Amino acid sequence: MPSVKVGDCRYNANQIEKEIIIADGKGVQVIVFPELSITGYTCADLFAQQLLLEEAEMGLMQVLNSTRQLDIISIVGLPVPLNGSLLNAAAVIQKGKILGVVPKTYLPNYKEFYEKRWFTSAGDIGEKSVRLCGQVVPLGGNLLFETSDTVFGIELCEDLWAPVPPSSFLALQGAEIIFNLSADDEGIGKHDYLRSLIGQQSARCIAGYVFCSCGFGESTTDVVFAGNGLIYENGTLLADCKRFSLEEQVVISEIDVERLRTERRVNTTFASCRAHLALAEPVQRIATEYVNGKDLTLTRTFDPHPFMPQGARADERCEEIFSIQVSGLAQRLVHTHAKSAVVGISGGLDSTLALLVCVKTYDKLGWNRKGIIGVTMPGFGTTDRTHQNAVDLMNALGVTVREVSIRKACLQHFEDIGHNPDTHDVVYENSQARERTQVLMDIANQTEGMVVGTGDLSELALGWATYNGDHMSMYGVNASVPKTLVRYLVTWVAEHGMDEDSRRTLLDIVDTPISPELIPADEHGNISQITEDLVGPYELHDFFLYYFLRFGFRPSKILFLAGRAFKGAYDEETLKKWLQTFCRRFFNQQFKRSCLPDGPKVGSIALSPRGDWRMPSDATVSRWLNDLE
Repeated sequence: MPSVKVGDCRYNANQIEKEIIIADGKGVQVIVFPELSITGYTCADLFAQQLLLEEAEMGLMQVLNSTRQLDIISIVGLPVPLNGSLLNAAAVIQKGKILGVVPKTYLPNYKEFYEKRWFTSAGDIGEKSVRLCGQVVPLGGNLLFETSDTVFGIELCEDLWAPVPPSSFLALQGAEIIFNLSADDEGIGKHDYLRSLIGQQSARCIAGYVFCSCGFGESTTDVVFAGNGLIYENGTLLADCKRFSLEEQVVISEIDVERLRTERRVNTTFASCRAHLALAEPVQRIATEYVNGKDLTLTRTFDPHPFMPQGARADERCEEIFSIQVSGLAQRLVHTHAKSAVVGISGGLDSTLALLVCVKTYDKLGWNRKGIIGVTMPGFGTTDRTHQNAVDLMNALGVTVREVSIRKACLQHFEDIGHNPDTHDVVYENSQARERTQVLMDIANQTEGMVVGTGDLSELALGWATYNGDHMSMYGVNASVPKTLVRYLVTWVAEHGMDEDSRRTLLDIVDTPISPELIPADEHGNISQITEDLVGPYELHDFFLYYFLRFGFRPSKILFLAGRAFKGAYDEETLKKWLQTFCRRFFNQQFKRSCLPDGPKVGSIALSPRGDWRMPSDATVSRWLNDLE
């Protein structure tokens, strides 16, 4: 958004040149300016003046000459005469050449805007080329521009407000980024509407959307232009400008085209819509010259905790997550006529969240909480801290409390199969997990109820569950809730409407190291088996999981993003180590995910073998590990 003087094309061209040079120095590949940026948008009847039109063409030629040595692709707005008509157009330029001219399709002719008084729509011209600055160049609203990295298309201001914007057709024909040259005036509440409109269009098109509107310097005879620079990626705002600025601004971000391509491939609706697309004329693709690669310095940020609610709507998101879990469990309980919900309570995060979901479900159904049977099952590794928290939590929530020690049963089992109980191997650990599952299943049968599973999404991704042990239940309410979100939700419940004793218990559970407690405690009675020491930090695994599943990114790219998201917290060697662990375990443990119990999907990622994730259990991980190397 450069500084502008209405009608002074030489001044405006100078300002445009300056911003192009700055952007090129920052590694920008494509830059867009506001609508009619060479003349100023508010020239009104001056657009009928031959002098202004000649000056506009000379201004464009000035920009072409001064940027001839630069790789950057620039998109500038100007009036373009054509066979007795005048076009409100965008010129795409690079290295002294005009690559194409895109006229505006939908011209506003209401309220303060009377563009049809001066301009002709792209839909009302038959010409396919125009002579401009001594060059004969392609002309039309159907032009696509191909760079070495992406394909982009252009629409102008009002085009976006049309019931079916030109960008919809351009996206279906291959445009991955849409640039919009605009002159959007300000009004009360209009900015929020504009952002919603751009966000929705970028999401529908599964595209990047770069919107640039004129600002200070335009005439304020009747309206004010605040300057809007907005960059979106598939519905998400990446960068914006300061509105009502009196200075020029350059807004920069990076659009992840690989992510957009992945989204389009897996979105069958996009492909179907393209198959049914009927165009009056096919698009014309124009190749740009190669833009020399520069070292990529990201200006956009990446949330290290992509699953956790952020901002003002965090409370609403937490309520929504619980509502999904509660609705899923309520339907299953009602459908099966279950007379109890049986939950194994360990004093850890997952079982705590599952118990809270059960309580909220029973409250919503108007059932007595005593129908929830919380079972604590002390084993060889159970500590006083987790046991006490489990009992305190169940008592505070008013559920039925049962305690069943598994020590004698496991010792008998070891004797039966000839295993030395002093050998703390996988047999020692898994037998406890399976004994606990047997206890829960039998109590459910005993009380005509169902076992509510506690395992979370992160554990399923890593295979950190005993096959046919804690891996199994009759309904898994946490199946699509990752560990970082489990911790967040338990903390949120503790801070919202709980009595002081319950709050204290919940926060202590949050602070307790994550552990299956299958190995005896140390000499001080503390947990000796810390999960994150063995498989790595869950905040890293959840980050890896998000980008691996949601966007299909390769490990090297995930490592690249993690290095920026966790800068200062983990070095690259540590990130690489745990990403290798994630890849190995994710592939090797698929067999556990192939037979998961039912459970509700709460977000965009789930691992249910019935829908979200279908993968052969014997797929080879070697190529993914090689990519990481």
